[in-house]
Amino acid sequence: MKSMLEALFYGDIRPEENIVSRDPEYRRLSRRVSEAMGMWKEKLSTDDFDQLEAMLDLRSQTESMHVTATFANGFQLGALMMIDIYAAKEEVLYGLK
Repeated sequence: MKSMLEALFYGDIRPEENIVSRDPEYRRLSRRVSEAMGMWKEKLSTDDFDQLEAMLDLRSQTESMHVTATFANGFQLGALMMIDIYAAKEEVLYGLK
């Protein structure tokens, strides 16, 4: 079995591909977005709809960048907490300061 570092190095860890919201509203909202896109496809000209899709793709890219930065920040904060916890273990275990 590969270590976590080996799996990360070889690209076996891809959380963005495995994370699906467990919020009960997720599927309902996704369905509403699909229905709205269908409505706009019928209402708009092909060129206008293509422009709408291009704008939504840009929006999706910015959201992806934000989520990536949020994930990295959360990971960094967690690592800093572990460092802080490890540094304080002597105090906690033996009452040393």
